[in-house]
Amino acid sequence: MEVIKKEIKFKTKTAVFNDKKEVIEIKEVEKTIEFEFGELAKQADASVKITCGGTSVLCCVVSKKESNKEIFEEDVVPLMVDYRERNYAAGKIPGGFFKREGKPRDHEIHVSRLIDRTLRPLFLKETNRDVQVNVIVLSFDLENDPTVLAVLGCSAALTISHIPFSGPITCFRLGKINGEYILNPTLQELDVTEFDFVVSFKDEKVLMIELEGLEILEEEILDAIKHIQNFISPFVEVQVALSKYINKKKFEYVLDYDLSSLVEENTKTVESEIVSLLRIKDKEERDLKYKNLLELIKLDEKFLSKGLLEDREMKEKLKEKVLYTIFRDVARREIVEKSFRPDGRGVEDVREINCKVGILPRTHGSAMFQRGQTQALVTVTLGTSSDMQIMDELTGEYKESFLFHYNFPGFATGEVRPERGVSRRELGHGMLARRAIHPMLPKEDSFPYAIRVVSDILESNGSSSMASVCGGSLALFDAGVKLKSAVAGVAIGLVCSENKYIVLTDIAGLEDHIGDMDFKIAGTKNGITAIQLDIKVQGIGLDIISESLEKARKARLKILDIMDNTISQPRSTVSQYAPKIKLIQIPQEKIGGLIGPGGKNIKQIIEQTQAKIDIDDNGKIFISAENEEMLNDAVERIELQTKDVEEGKIYKGKVIKLAEFGAFVEILPGKTGLLHISQISENRVHDVASVLKEGDEIFVKVLEVSAEGKYSLSRKQAIKEGYK
Repeated sequence: MEVIKKEIKFKTKTAVFNDKKEVIEIKEVEKTIEFEFGELAKQADASVKITCGGTSVLCCVVSKKESNKEIFEEDVVPLMVDYRERNYAAGKIPGGFFKREGKPRDHEIHVSRLIDRTLRPLFLKETNRDVQVNVIVLSFDLENDPTVLAVLGCSAALTISHIPFSGPITCFRLGKINGEYILNPTLQELDVTEFDFVVSFKDEKVLMIELEGLEILEEEILDAIKHIQNFISPFVEVQVALSKYINKKKFEYVLDYDLSSLVEENTKTVESEIVSLLRIKDKEERDLKYKNLLELIKLDEKFLSKGLLEDREMKEKLKEKVLYTIFRDVARREIVEKSFRPDGRGVEDVREINCKVGILPRTHGSAMFQRGQTQALVTVTLGTSSDMQIMDELTGEYKESFLFHYNFPGFATGEVRPERGVSRRELGHGMLARRAIHPMLPKEDSFPYAIRVVSDILESNGSSSMASVCGGSLALFDAGVKLKSAVAGVAIGLVCSENKYIVLTDIAGLEDHIGDMDFKIAGTKNGITAIQLDIKVQGIGLDIISESLEKARKARLKILDIMDNTISQPRSTVSQYAPKIKLIQIPQEKIGGLIGPGGKNIKQIIEQTQAKIDIDDNGKIFISAENEEMLNDAVERIELQTKDVEEGKIYKGKVIKLAEFGAFVEILPGKTGLLHISQISENRVHDVASVLKEGDEIFVKVLEVSAEGKYSLSRKQAIKEGYK
């Protein structure tokens, strides 16, 4: 094989294409990202292994050999993305009975969606072959995050494959520590970063954004994007060079019909009807009139294949596709050229909002948030540490104290749809709402509850995830959770024509459906806490992003003012139905003493107080009880059990054993000292039993605490100081 070397120099980075090793190295500061091909998964259409440090990810793409014959009303790219993490990658054996990986974890589904949202806009709308992208984490060094590697690897695999793909793309993660940007931070750096920012690009245009941060200003979002743009070039050039070397010809999609000709032929017939239909505000009436328009659609046989001519059912579906295409084109033209919105709003207007809190009598917190025809019923449940979710990830096992679950039943849009478990969309919307609120939660030591928020979408006409954020914030206030600030969210839309675009505030369902962007932005009055950007076009510029951020800021402030009129701060106490919880911290070396031999001490406290007590390995003690009295009793007993004995201090102790030379007195739970016979009384004592008996409660002064932790006591000194 001929050796080819190509160097791409870009500032401090160098990319080397070395055919001997079949490896491409991109040296970015002190990191090296390697693209390797031609060795693994050779029967896939294309595969790339991408490595950074000790983290390696295998990305494989496969397309169906023949075209799908089914016709869909809308352009649907038949793309499937599955990201999976193998436990062996981190040297772990899976937990559970079966000891093997099961269904994808929430994190894996989230990364699958992130990859999908980046890649999908770059497939042709004529795509009619199934395309599957599989990503497997093969090695994980607990330092370098595989997420960005997965996106880059998928782009490279699609770029060198025979599948039509308008790539390549790039993807970066950005953090900020002590005012300095950190490109592709390690997992350890992510723990202390001011924000977590993931951005994908097509050339220098933005394809996808995900962000979680602590009240980030709009200008900083733009600065962060500009900073990342400096690193795009070598990643693109390497993938282009690799594609030229592999030199696979892209296949063409073959359709059984000429859609553009059919649309042109029918547009004049239904165009005016669609314009009037768009001005009908009642959804049911509009849908009925839309269905009646199908009778006006004609299919000229010269634009159909022979096979399609003979299939009556497929011809009916093609009519639906033709009508929808015309409807979409007309609706988009009305929006761009006339600033027309189907519900009559101005381009920056927010739909009518209605908020209520405390609407359910037995929940710990509840709220209803209605924006237009989107209605979210959100509840909050407060639990103990045992209610926290145990997360078993490649990074290790930990407990998650804040859960946000989003449900979208069929009746919310008037559909008959059976419940079949949580969909990827539901999981993704819940994770977005969680990211929006999470930065505003109180610290664990001041509010040691497990918190579960559930958003049930009862009615939907767009932006239900942002309604969940608003409803979640209200419900948390109602539950007495000490949020630092209320949080609200709004979705910004976009409709583009060849030389003009319009940005829409608070998009409704139809505008999302026919539009080019769903830019979800959530935050407080002081800044942004979460972003999720999805687009249908092949990238947007900073001008659109800047305008969208500013319109979202204005809308967010309006929404927060409306929410404040309903409830402006957390309730002073939690619900009477919520458990009473307190968190205390003890030194790790005192855990054993608190628990006692065979758990004797802690079992005694639980039995005496009826409280529930959980102790973790770091010395955090979660105490919960049915009422404040039981809680305080348990806290007092634990504090006594873990308290240090102080030299020179007087304690009220209990005589637990007599001896010839004195008595043993328990001055704190589990802490017993010797009261020598000479220290029992101011007068000389010949027989200890003549003065004391077991069970007596007496005052004693600690004369000395030895290096071995033994206590020398004096009743005589306590009496002299007035304690009798």
